[in-house]
Amino acid sequence: MYPLAEVIVDVPTMQTDQPFTYLIPTELQPVVQKGMRVEVPFGKGNRHIQGFVVGLSETATLDERLKPIIRVLDIAPVLNAELLALADYMKETTYAFKITCLQTMLPSVMKAEYKKTIILVDTTSEAAQYFPVSGEIDYDQAQKDGLLPKLMKFRQENIVDIRYEVHNKNRVKTLRMVNSLIDEKKAAEILQTLRKGSLRKAQLVEILGSQTEALPVKYFTNLGVSTAHLNQGVKDGWLEILEVETYRDPFANHEFETTTNLALNTQQAKAVNKILTAYKKEQAETFLLEGITGSGKTEVYLQAIQHVLKDGKTAIMLVPEIALTPQMVERFKSRLKDAVAVLHSGLSQGERYDEWRKIERGKAQVVVGARSAIFAPLENIGLIIVDEEHEATYKQEEAPRYHARDLAIWRSRYHHCPVVLGSATPSLESRARAQKKVYTLLPLQKRANPAALLPTIEVVDLKDEYSKGNMSSFSLVLQEKMRDRLNKGEQIVLLLNRRGYSSFMMCRDCGYVLDCPNCDISLTLHMDTKTMRCHYCGHEEAIPHKCPECGSKKISYYGTGTQKIEAELQELLPEARILRMDVDTTRKKGAHERILNAFGAKKADILLGTQMIAKGLDFPDITLVGVLNADTALNLPDFRSSERTFQLLTQVSGRAGRAKKAGEVVIQTFNPEHYAISLAKLQDYERFYQQEMIMRHQAGYPPYYFTVKLTVSHETEVQAAQKSFQLARQLQEVLSPQSLLLGPTPSAIMRIKNRYYYQIIIKYKQEPALKSLLEQILDESQIDQRRGLYVSIDNEPLNFI
Repeated sequence: MYPLAEVIVDVPTMQTDQPFTYLIPTELQPVVQKGMRVEVPFGKGNRHIQGFVVGLSETATLDERLKPIIRVLDIAPVLNAELLALADYMKETTYAFKITCLQTMLPSVMKAEYKKTIILVDTTSEAAQYFPVSGEIDYDQAQKDGLLPKLMKFRQENIVDIRYEVHNKNRVKTLRMVNSLIDEKKAAEILQTLRKGSLRKAQLVEILGSQTEALPVKYFTNLGVSTAHLNQGVKDGWLEILEVETYRDPFANHEFETTTNLALNTQQAKAVNKILTAYKKEQAETFLLEGITGSGKTEVYLQAIQHVLKDGKTAIMLVPEIALTPQMVERFKSRLKDAVAVLHSGLSQGERYDEWRKIERGKAQVVVGARSAIFAPLENIGLIIVDEEHEATYKQEEAPRYHARDLAIWRSRYHHCPVVLGSATPSLESRARAQKKVYTLLPLQKRANPAALLPTIEVVDLKDEYSKGNMSSFSLVLQEKMRDRLNKGEQIVLLLNRRGYSSFMMCRDCGYVLDCPNCDISLTLHMDTKTMRCHYCGHEEAIPHKCPECGSKKISYYGTGTQKIEAELQELLPEARILRMDVDTTRKKGAHERILNAFGAKKADILLGTQMIAKGLDFPDITLVGVLNADTALNLPDFRSSERTFQLLTQVSGRAGRAKKAGEVVIQTFNPEHYAISLAKLQDYERFYQQEMIMRHQAGYPPYYFTVKLTVSHETEVQAAQKSFQLARQLQEVLSPQSLLLGPTPSAIMRIKNRYYYQIIIKYKQEPALKSLLEQILDESQIDQRRGLYVSIDNEPLNFI
């Protein structure tokens, strides 16, 4: 037993990676373990905060000044030795504080909330009149009752004090169960003593007499036995009511059909064999499964995982976003049943907590989920899969700015198991590593279904459409093909990567554009809520009927969003049944699944959506895909814009013709000659890779250079600019002439939520002194935070705008 604990504490205003030593009270010494959450006193006064035990130690002489741990928040460690080590790796590579990394690994219900209570110190003072007998008042309640100014005055006189306590949000769900305390013989005796009119009591006794196991309270109430009867039964000694722990099941109302393994073609079988060879040798090999759309990557994943499960090992399967989860969960649950647990943000907090507990207790062996599922507390991992590995959603945009792919590779090394990165259009970084033999390339060049051929793709130049007088969002070719599919009873997918009704409102008389008051961006028209909305801060205001600047009624709306396209479609094809899938229609829990299920059940002819519909959808009747404007990502000031455009077009094209019916794709663009679009038409990833690598080499971007982005923000532009120039001077002093420093420059959208943003980009190949300087900048940023100045460091950013 150890008398001392090393604790990383949760102090948001001044974080530190330095653990603090706390005394473990004698009664807690048998209980406290590494990886547990504890409540500890910190600083002056009655402040209690949450911390994580990261080490235990003993010493011959105890320092009397050491404070004791107040209580343990868990009955078992919530983070195992592996996850504690992973937090150290994240801290080093993402330039984040260790406490942030530790908290990121847990479900949000396990992140501490702090409760403030005002306590009466001097019971003889005039302050006593405001307190109940307990001598305590909830801080928030005192604020509501208008007592706070008075009580704060008493605090200055040390008559009252404030106590900060850790408030646990994680609640275990329990089910009330009835357990019988009588047998059949005793029941018969009781029945003889009941008066004739006691029908419900008699019914209760009969059930209890024949009961062999505890039954839910609901079972009795459904039969008409009230809770009053049950409570009386407790008093009479016939039964006891137990609170039995249960799991919230997000799939309680789902029935999953049982599926069997599909026959693998030669390339699929070769891929599975190579993965399993590495698994049997306990090699942490990274495979890049480069398979064209419809090549059966999911079947490769499933069959490889089945082999791993047979040996008693576990597996993680990552998907890039919630929209893909319903179909992936359907496939995995149908094949692997209760072995599968699901972790993603579409579940309620309670459901996520229960899925996490199932994993942690070893009741689930396969975890399917989005980015954060990489932290699943699995033991004995045999295989990790990252599907659609090129997707930007695997990178977290706030601290700790980790990439799930990197953490998957770290965990594979820890467990000596293979990791599979799958994609039809791998990121250039991954493909370059495969070319250098750092990763093992596994190609799948044929569609898994021999009858399914790659779709034919037609590119339409929108400049020609406009010259013909067609000002609609749909080219004449696309209109004709949509009518043809509707006549045949086939389905259509339409992609427009912009939500809302129109992009901005402008006065035709004075040129005034309605901007967000908090951000440097125009408001977007949303017809469903009849509001103008900011997609960055959420600001909403009514649609103006006249120009706020000059009073003119000549107001026009420019640009096109998914809502406007839906209205246009309804007018163009009144007989078509349309489903729209974007951030606005998928806010409610389970909305992704409901939309996809309705489309799969052929309750709609056209699925219109943003990029969330571009990946993973596998419906046999989709024979036409239309990309309404391929240029939305192409025009962004980001060196990855060509890569993202090619990936998106290839992915969405792959939704067509996945079964026996032939598929067609129509791509509408103003830039038909751009190589990202012309090569997407040919579905030629290899040529695109070669072309893009030349461009990256010439411009000095990844994978030829490492990159770091520093972002500075403040409520005043001058402060943000001054700090960014100061940081640039610091960086310039340690960087060699071979490195490039871009900036400081204002961010593409300079003001968001009333804060001004400046950024610096560092491009380098080898800079031994850079890491320690960035760590120093991170530490010093804590002092700047007190005056509202924030500095963030993003190692290998995916967004440069």
